Formats: sequence, C-alpha cells, structure tokens
Amino acid sequence: MKKENIYILGIESSCDDTSAAVLCNNTILSNVVADQKIHAEYGGVVPELASRAHQQNIVPVVHQALEKAGINKDQLSAVAFTRGPGLMGSLLVGTSFAKSLAYGLDIPLIDVNHMQAHILAHFIEEKDHKIPPFPFLAMTISGGHTQIVKVNNHFNMEVIGETIDDAVGEAYDKSGKILGLGYPAGPEIDRRAQLGNPKAFQFTKPKVDGLNFSFSGLKTNILYFVQRQVKTNPNFIEENLNDICASIQFTIIGILMSKLKLAVKETGIKHIAIGGGVSANSGIRKALKDAEQNFGWTSYVPKFEYTTDNAAMIAIVGYLKYLQKDFSNFDVMATARLKI
Repeated sequence: MKKENIYILGIESSCDDTSAAVLCNNTILSNVVADQKIHAEYGGVVPELASRAHQQNIVPVVHQALEKAGINKDQLSAVAFTRGPGLMGSLLVGTSFAKSLAYGLDIPLIDVNHMQAHILAHFIEEKDHKIPPFPFLAMTISGGHTQIVKVNNHFNMEVIGETIDDAVGEAYDKSGKILGLGYPAGPEIDRRAQLGNPKAFQFTKPKVDGLNFSFSGLKTNILYFVQRQVKTNPNFIEENLNDICASIQFTIIGILMSKLKLAVKETGIKHIAIGGGVSANSGIRKALKDAEQNFGWTSYVPKFEYTTDNAAMIAIVGYLKYLQKDFSNFDVMATARLKI
C-alpha cells in the first residue's frame, strides 16, 4: 500500500525575513524568502518596520510557496510556524496568519522553536547531504545566537554552551560598523578576509570558563584599536581593510573552534553540525574541514539557503512533530524568549 504524502506549510517570521516553504514528507518543494532591504539604512533591524513589512509580505510569500510547490492549500496536512524566539511584533504576524489558515482549513497547527529548527534543518532530504547520527553536537551561530547544543534525538537537546553577552553575528556587524562597512557586515568581512593577512593584527580572545562565549570584549578591543590607529594615520582603515577583516575573522573563528574542541573533549562526540546565518562563513567551513583531517571529526554543513532564517527549517520540524501527532492548541502564543 502506497504511503500517503504529508504536506507541511512552514512559516518563518522571527526577525526581518518573511518566509514560507512547502515540504512533502522530508523533501522541500519550495522555499520562498522575502527579505527587507530597508534595515540596511539604519545599520540594524528596526522591529516596528520589520513587523509592518511582514504584514505586507506574508500573503504573497505563502501564495508563491504553494504555487512553486505545485499544490493547493486544500492538500496541506498541517501548518507549522515559528513561535519564538525572535522579535515579538514579527512573530505575531506569522503566528496569527498560521492560526487563521490552519483553523480555516481545519488542519493541525504546529508551533516550532526557531533554534531547534536551525539544528533540524540538517534532516531535510537533499542529494549528497549527510544527515548527522545521534548524538551529535550542533553549533548554532547567527546575529542573535551563539550556542553549542548536545542533540540526543530530534526533540531532546541540551544547551551545553552559549554566549553570556553578544552573539557572534553581532560581533561581525559591530566590527563592520566600526570599519564603515554596510549592514549586514558579515559577508563583506568574510569576502575581504580571504584577501588579507589573518595574522596582521592581534585582537583579544575573551577568557570565559567552560563552553560559554563572550564577544563584547572583542568588539571593544577592535573599536579602541581602530581609533588609536586612525589617530596617527587617518587612512589606516582604507589602507589596511583586508588585513583588518582577515584578523577579525581569524580571531572569531579561533574563539568558536576552541570551544568546539573543548565540547568534543568533554562529550566524546565527534559529529559536528553547524547552523544559523554565520555558518555560511567560508572561514568557519574551512576550519571544520581542517578539523576533520586533524582530529577525525565528521562535520555537517547545511545548504546555504538553509543557514539564514528560512521556512524550510520550520517545515521539517513541522513534519517531524506531525509524525508524533505533536500538535498545538489554537490558543498558543508567540514568545520573544524561548529556550531549546
């Protein structure tokens, strides 16, 4: 007897990207993302503008996702949405829409933890993509989060290390602002880092016990360093931009990798998966590949489109929860702070 297909619509609206995806079982049929360029003018996400843009984008994005998937809404088995963590105004748009659609279609509603979704994106079935075996270590690195998570099964996860102040993506963006780069600065620093000398300048590596991270001291160190240099040479940034970017990236990756090595040592787990926007960084990907050779690790890197905020990762969690009949009540509320 042929297994009936399960179609999940995923909706993601935790920050400034409105995204909808359709999944058939564990295969993605469509993954549509509408980003919001307006925030670049302000050097960061403006919550009020983000929520307004979500209201404008969500209907056309969902319509496009269904169209690209080649199905109509009546074929959907369930609607999955990001409950949190994220910006409250943004989350409310996705939550309200998902509730209304699921209620109108009389199908299950499934709430999803955004941080779990970054990790479980690895379970989307893709050609030539390895799926990590349990247990594995996941490092989630983005503009809002930096965590090391021990993943025992799909829904049994333990945060064993996290940032005590700023996230790694924020360190990239604030460093970029100091250097006069646009927002988001991470991709530009990464691009320039490949053209510079990573050991041209030395920056502080904050000393934090255990597996936790800190990036606020590094940001301050970079700011004071640049201010001192510009005082004696007003053209310092312009003349040394590639080397500065390479040195910043070298320092950040050094911090991330030292904590990962400690996590492997403490847990004995050598299967390492990364997720979140900063996992698109070429430096961290190379460092993981080197670790495979040097330490016998096996690393798992998602497709680029599944690294940043996207609805495909929400849909795969929806599918896994659907199999367990783990559905939400319609009185479920969005929450800005939500732990794994």
